[in-house]
Amino acid sequence: MASQGLGMELTDEDRAVVRAVLSVLGDSRQRVESRGPSRAQPSFKLSNLRMNLLRDKAFVDPSRVIQRLKRLGLIEEVASSQGDRTFVATSTDDLVHLLEGEIDQRNGVETGPVAPPTSEASEIRDMDAEFFLYLKDLINERLKPVLAFAEEFDLTHLVDYCRDLFGEELYLDIVIALLQQYALCDVPLIAPTGKSTGTSGFHLALFGPPGTGKTFSIDDMVRGNPRTGVPAHGLPGRNRYCGGITPAQFMRVGTYYRGRVFNFIVPEFNDWFKYKGMVEPLKLVMEQRPVKWETTLGTIGPYVFNSYFAVNYNVRVENNTDYWATISDPNFAALEDRMLLRFHRMTRERFRAVEDSSERLELGQIDFAQAQMIRDHLALLYAIETGHPLARKWKRRGVSLSTNLYRSLRAVSDQALAKTSSPKFSPRLKGRAVKLAAAGAIVGYFTHETEEIPVGREEEKLARLFYEQEIAAREGHHSFRN
Repeated sequence: MASQGLGMELTDEDRAVVRAVLSVLGDSRQRVESRGPSRAQPSFKLSNLRMNLLRDKAFVDPSRVIQRLKRLGLIEEVASSQGDRTFVATSTDDLVHLLEGEIDQRNGVETGPVAPPTSEASEIRDMDAEFFLYLKDLINERLKPVLAFAEEFDLTHLVDYCRDLFGEELYLDIVIALLQQYALCDVPLIAPTGKSTGTSGFHLALFGPPGTGKTFSIDDMVRGNPRTGVPAHGLPGRNRYCGGITPAQFMRVGTYYRGRVFNFIVPEFNDWFKYKGMVEPLKLVMEQRPVKWETTLGTIGPYVFNSYFAVNYNVRVENNTDYWATISDPNFAALEDRMLLRFHRMTRERFRAVEDSSERLELGQIDFAQAQMIRDHLALLYAIETGHPLARKWKRRGVSLSTNLYRSLRAVSDQALAKTSSPKFSPRLKGRAVKLAAAGAIVGYFTHETEEIPVGREEEKLARLFYEQEIAAREGHHSFRN
């Protein structure tokens, strides 16, 4: 896993100090370890740090970096009998990991002739800082109640929470959007043979006519919307909003995200296909294969994009069953085939549900009582499963897949195939249902003590419901028409 940084906005002088801190910590660690087993933490004196900087011909004052590390709780100043300021790392491994991440993020971006916007580096630093500080506050201030909550919280509780808030017509889309957040930790999926056959992360697309609640599901519930009083439920610092960004801009900023996993929220995916030639590079991006994009201004890449998308786009719907894509590129279906798709029909029932939810939001009648706790639970699980140094006391675990899950999903496809000799749904749809079940299993991490997290009946039930509904939607799909 790539090192995660602190978002410290390092200048060139600051980087010299960071390298010096890593050097003196390494020397101190060797001295401590040479004495045999000990509880002593590596430490360093300010005078030694200054000498190290002078040796490297870096004539800078280390005070700025030292003060910031103290504020973050990564080092503590201790009394010294010799009058020299002495600092102890609260956790040497964590400090080294995070400082290395700071240097890696500044030096690790390779670009082609068309350089990515420099502002993206600042965007990532801000997101990294947001996540780190949120997690640090969670562990230091709220860990006990979060763990008590986590011991009982699983997919059933998440589904009940969303259903109680938004009712039968709307809850499932929000559940799936939140499950994509849990899946971002990209845990391995373990087959009954013991082999890893994939990871939990998936791209999500909600589509349908305007006004059916698509943006609310993938954005408002995830990042929060202070204007309407909706608190954030999704991961702090791991959702990159892409409203207004062009596909060309995305292809450039994507180079900054190599080796990192974020969620890119694109509220109007239709707009990306006003530009010709976007399907093929985006297909490579979604498959996490090397992408190289040649333009008249130069070449972008090659690079591998390891993050995921949550998008929405509009389609034309007739009779609430038949729909036509409003994206004219005939190859767009190749992108749909690589995403977990949810079709939003504007039925009378859905209209009333959206209308009712909007009224209750505006009147302040919806109580998001568990929003903070769910977000804490999600952030802690993400930290554990991505090996974050602040969550090292817990074990990273994969999700174990069962033959029962595949047998249940096969029954759904068998039933659909019995009705048609020319199915319009892709076999890959079943794979998305499996990933959804795996994401649901991750929610129950703390409710199981097994070596791997099992996919249970509730996860299987959710996957089957999704599979049935989306097969029905695919069968109403027609090709593009003007």
